[in-house]
Amino acid sequence: MRLGLISSAWVQTGKDTIYGIRKTKELGFDSIDIFTDPLDLDVKEKVAIKRECDRLELPIVSLPCVALGLADFNNSVRRFHLDRTRAYLDLAYEYEAHNVLLVLGEYIWEQQVIAPEDQWSWAVESVRILADHAASLGVKIALELEPFKLSILNNIDAMERFLDEVNSPYVGANIDISHMVLSGTPATALSRLKGRAFHVHISDCDGKVHGDLPPGRGVVDFLPYLREIKELGIEGAISIELEYSPEPDRIEEWVQEAYEATARLLREAGIERESART
Repeated sequence: MRLGLISSAWVQTGKDTIYGIRKTKELGFDSIDIFTDPLDLDVKEKVAIKRECDRLELPIVSLPCVALGLADFNNSVRRFHLDRTRAYLDLAYEYEAHNVLLVLGEYIWEQQVIAPEDQWSWAVESVRILADHAASLGVKIALELEPFKLSILNNIDAMERFLDEVNSPYVGANIDISHMVLSGTPATALSRLKGRAFHVHISDCDGKVHGDLPPGRGVVDFLPYLREIKELGIEGAISIELEYSPEPDRIEEWVQEAYEATARLLREAGIERESART
């Protein structure tokens, strides 16, 4: 597997995406996930991102997409988010990326006004439609498990059920290790995603709330999860996901710390990095 970084880690620098791509390569990462919105991306920047990644031999593996309206009760809202997510899939195809990392929404109004099974059905229907588009492009959709109380996919049972109902080889799971910890999912449960997991996120947390910290700054015991991930044989990347550094002017040190800690964990787990073989 490759060791990657989600480009949003560089937002605090106030500089453009190209700066972040160059820093990602400089620090030793094998790949990058580009955090952008194709509806806001002008053609010059779109081309520049791919050109720079190609020049640096830094493959784009994933495009994170937050599309909370895919389960909305308004048809027009769902149509917009379907079109927007299709644009992400198209961009992933242009960038030769492996997947679009898709974040679904949450149940609204505390499940009191709209039946949760209706929102679930709208989400399934939307992802089935997107799966057809993904299949036409050869791009996969990796669904994010979010460890929040009202998230549609907030535990491994919900993830399995959702994948069963969508029933497409182009739709699978993203494994976010800190989200697994926060949702109370033991490492051994990852075996349930054999053949159905497409991507991995790694970050730390305090065990209570969402953190996206460099590994080692929280309480997550990574090795059992990484050993299970190794057994899954996922093609693609383990991408570091970082939130804001408490010291914005030292963001490069924040990213480097995360890189070094994660590289060490991969070695300890016996996960061979693709860059080491090529």
